[in-house]
Amino acid sequence: MTGVVRGPEQEMVRSSVPSALDGEYSKGSQTLAVKIVRQPKKIALIGAPSSAAAFSVGSEKAPAALRAVGLAEKLQAAGYEVVDYGDCAPRLFADDEEHRRARNLAEIVAGLNDLKTRAELAVKSGALVLVLGGDCAQVIGLLTGARRYYKHINLLWFDRDADLNTPASTPSGRIDGMVVAHIIGKGAPELVRFWSEAPLVREPDVTLYGLERLDPPEQEFLGKSPMRHIYAADIQSKGGSKAAHEALAQVHADAREFVLHLDVDVIAAEEFPAVNVPGSGGLRLDDVRASFIEFVKHKNLLGLDVAQYNPDKDPEGSGAKMLVDLLVEALSARLEALTAPAAEPAAGPEEMSSSETTA
Repeated sequence: MTGVVRGPEQEMVRSSVPSALDGEYSKGSQTLAVKIVRQPKKIALIGAPSSAAAFSVGSEKAPAALRAVGLAEKLQAAGYEVVDYGDCAPRLFADDEEHRRARNLAEIVAGLNDLKTRAELAVKSGALVLVLGGDCAQVIGLLTGARRYYKHINLLWFDRDADLNTPASTPSGRIDGMVVAHIIGKGAPELVRFWSEAPLVREPDVTLYGLERLDPPEQEFLGKSPMRHIYAADIQSKGGSKAAHEALAQVHADAREFVLHLDVDVIAAEEFPAVNVPGSGGLRLDDVRASFIEFVKHKNLLGLDVAQYNPDKDPEGSGAKMLVDLLVEALSARLEALTAPAAEPAAGPEEMSSSETTA
């Protein structure tokens, strides 16, 4: 793309994985003690074209579709330097009837290893990391890349679904319905141990936002868990912006870095049907936009992923344009918030300049 800075080529990424030479490991931890200088005008773009964890084929085409309608160029026009780390290798949906409780695990893990390597480099650069999915499982790669440098990460899960099933409780075997469970250390060992220090994020450090669909085992789990959760109906009654501010307080955003996951099926199907599992009702686009802007504006946001857009269900491309507009609007608001000059305090009588004094 014209004007977009290229990140490391895919064949070079593996040899560039940060090692102990880049900084010291925290004692007994895989987290590196490296000082990272955040770069408010820089975005690291990564494509994660995967449908391996999804409920149908198609979401692996989302990164290309979002790029095709000019995402990187529009972010540049808004004032960002965009460093493009390219796309991971595609990982495709399959029925995988041999593993009905946790389908396609080998493909999912292979894709996450690819994404983790790119995410580590992107996080270390100090840029805001933007991952274009793909299925919901890709957030595990982003979180793992962030945990390389941050011992504690909070997660804001903006989704219609809790995704708290496990291989023992799943009605489908699709990992997309189990992602949060694996992040908090419950489920298939291949994913629970993907970051060697399980859990990847602690239960009290996760906030579920926008819930509208819950399976009975998920409802039961939330009744006992310290995990915070906010229902779509409560967001509607308060308004997206106010509800988002409350969620940011719950995720302790002012004190700790966090990652944001956006599953676009949180938007009511009446306004955004181009997803794998659309749902009628729930949040209207206006509330999603208002909340999303507040989340993205926050200075302690390390990275975000956008998941579940399915171009196969969007033949005219209107969904891709809508998503790009949403991303550019929110990221433009972030740039304005983070680069605005600090307001100077009003001068008191003792702070008068010499020109205002008399001899």
